Amino acid sequence: MFFLPSIHRHPEFRNGARDMASLAPGIGAWGLMTGVAMVKSGMSVVEALAMTVLVYAGSSQLASIPLIVAGAPIWVVLATGFCVNLRFVVFSLHLRPYLMHLPRWRRLVNGYLTADLSYALFTRRFPQPATQPPDRLAQEEYLAGNYFVTWSAWMGLSVAGIALANLIPATWGLGFAGVLCLIGILCSLANTPMRLLSAALAGATAVAAYALPLKLNIVAAIAVAVACCFLLEHKVKSLRT
Repeated sequence: MFFLPSIHRHPEFRNGARDMASLAPGIGAWGLMTGVAMVKSGMSVVEALAMTVLVYAGSSQLASIPLIVAGAPIWVVLATGFCVNLRFVVFSLHLRPYLMHLPRWRRLVNGYLTADLSYALFTRRFPQPATQPPDRLAQEEYLAGNYFVTWSAWMGLSVAGIALANLIPATWGLGFAGVLCLIGILCSLANTPMRLLSAALAGATAVAAYALPLKLNIVAAIAVAVACCFLLEHKVKSLRT
């Protein structure tokens, strides 16, 4: 994606990077504390670096770390990461019309680089997929700009957290800055009655089902919000016709 020379020179790449730049400090703070948490949990530097580069998913990493430390079976660790990251299935389905014209290897790179905030900013900027090649290229370049800043902020500060783990107390709570970024972008995206309803349903369900194991309250929240809003939208369309 962002390592393709033609993409760097396009204005939309710079627009995407600029839009994401204001959120980079929160992403970096989250990555910093994830790096600290990995080392303080007992993982070696090599293991922590490998997890940072290969997994590249903060919430999944933080959910898996205590299980790894506790010696949980590998299937439990994998199932937890799978459940926490199920939201990316929704992201992928939504992004499919935008990216299906690309070669397979570039779609795989997009899958690796997609993050919550890059998805949110991209879909807010481009509510509909383009149909003409120049417009498709512009969308891809904007997304690449998002990716570049997100990946750089996360990786750079995660590695810093791993290197400085013994000097940074976990009680600083810098990871909450990442949560604040997500809340901010959520508020900016919840600009229609249906989106407000879906956010309210998901939040209420996640809290009500908090006691479920393996972070399944997140899965339940997604399922309830999607199902209810789908049925309501279908009902509204049938009434209009």
